[in-house]
Amino acid sequence: MKDLSFIINHLGEDRGEYLNAVTPPIFQTSNFAFRNVRELKNAIADEKNSYIYSRGNNPTVDILCKKLAALEDTEEALAFASGMAAISSALISFLASGDHIVSVRNNYSWANMIMTRFLPRFGVKTTFVDGRDPSNFTRAILKNTKVFYLESPNSMTFELQDIEAVTAIARESGIITLIDNSYSSPLTQSPAGLGADIILHSASKYLGGHSDIVAGVVCGSKANITRMFNNEYLGLGGIISPFNAWLMLRGLRTLPARIDRISSTTEKVIRYLESNPFIEEVLHPLSKNHPQHELAVKQMLKPTGLFSVRLRTDNTEIAELFVNSLRQFIIGVSWGGHESLVFPAMSFDQERTKEGYSGNLIRFYVGLDEPESLINDLEQAFEKIRLKF
Repeated sequence: MKDLSFIINHLGEDRGEYLNAVTPPIFQTSNFAFRNVRELKNAIADEKNSYIYSRGNNPTVDILCKKLAALEDTEEALAFASGMAAISSALISFLASGDHIVSVRNNYSWANMIMTRFLPRFGVKTTFVDGRDPSNFTRAILKNTKVFYLESPNSMTFELQDIEAVTAIARESGIITLIDNSYSSPLTQSPAGLGADIILHSASKYLGGHSDIVAGVVCGSKANITRMFNNEYLGLGGIISPFNAWLMLRGLRTLPARIDRISSTTEKVIRYLESNPFIEEVLHPLSKNHPQHELAVKQMLKPTGLFSVRLRTDNTEIAELFVNSLRQFIIGVSWGGHESLVFPAMSFDQERTKEGYSGNLIRFYVGLDEPESLINDLEQAFEKIRLKF
């Protein structure tokens, strides 16, 4: 079992190297100097293990990557400027012209865009499957399939995949499995232990935790991360800044406490909503009413704060009035920060509307608010629409 307190508070922090400061400094530098030409030549020959230019390695970023890899039980990690920089770099790393991807349906809209609008320009095609049945991956495999792309659960309708079953199928066919683990965080789901090769995060979510950074993470084996560093990381330049890396280090210090608080509050809010007459359905993997609840319990340690509900109406004007009436839940995208959020599916344009989306589908994120405050906010918003039913 990993020692979270050691990873978060001490791993990678060589305090003797920076005047015994408890908090690591921000190495806010683009460039590093050398004492002589030989040192420069040696560094250029092994940039993966050298400090030359912060487009590659940076001491602040290195501390962060050591912690991220340990949290995900992988050998190494890379930190990127955004979740999409991480996703796109990882996909490109394992694909060539003419290759094929099998991806879960209803994946993150911008990951979907990469697969449907960008990669096809280079001869890469994607088959989207209902990931709730592992056999759908088997049926979708072609001779040129190189990547399985998972997102368990997805972040709107919360469909899960049996990660262990799907990665076993991939290994039998020599296919690499990538999984977006942003929803769960490394504290509540460990895809590497279930066979995943590459674990991805939008670190703007739980890993950052304060809604003040945009960042992404790729975790994997030393071989995969080294290849990605020497190619996509250096070549595409989607790097995290030292300052944002430092902010994420700060966010990681409180990750267990935040997840515990969010988990506890979410359980209370879900219980309230499940008994509410205005709610047709609550979509949270660890709700006992979720159709994949048994799989969620097997793969996930505790609830996190993102879930959706379907109002008991098809009238989008009522749904919009309900969302506009909320005060403690603020309208916005993303999740994982201190603030509680609400996001109606009706906000998506037609291109990004997927199976299961509807005008009465509303996504909530539970932040660090008191559960009573959130439930009271929901109550007053339901009162606003009571006469409309």
